[in-house]
Amino acid sequence: MAASRLIAIAPLLTVLAVHADELPPPAYQLAAHDANIPPTVLFAIALQESGARLRGRLLPWPWTLNIAGSPYRFATRQTACHALLQALAQYDAKRVDAGLGQINLGYHGQRFSSPCEALEPYRNLAVTAALLQEHHAVTGDWVSAAGRYHRPAGGTPAARYRAGFSRQLERLQVSFKQGTPP
Repeated sequence: MAASRLIAIAPLLTVLAVHADELPPPAYQLAAHDANIPPTVLFAIALQESGARLRGRLLPWPWTLNIAGSPYRFATRQTACHALLQALAQYDAKRVDAGLGQINLGYHGQRFSSPCEALEPYRNLAVTAALLQEHHAVTGDWVSAAGRYHRPAGGTPAARYRAGFSRQLERLQVSFKQGTPP
């Protein structure tokens, strides 16, 4: 899919996009508040999981799938849903991640009423925030919770993820303090 198609519909995602006067964006603030987690933690996870370069900025992309280790971004929820259903017919659900927080449908598919609900941005953020809160309850630390979010078993993949998440979080905290988009 052409990046220009993503850029063309990017203005439609205003509630999910970064605005200098509302940082983190309102959708992230709401989901974070409901789960009692810091909004910057939720936003950093979304950037780490589904971030795409749009108009020179890294923004979470709601219609992102990871299928058997390969990332895909779609211009619309409908096309992403179609691809998601095809992926689930072809692969074990544990090899399919969906949405802003890249929720694994094999492990967490029961948190959605249907697979394509995982592509609904507000619902995906709510599940992402709930999972982060659950991991934080175990670890007591947001960086460790992020590592468990990515890979509960830990190891090298979780360590790499914690490092990337920490960079995202630090960058966001600096940007938000300055009142500038990341």
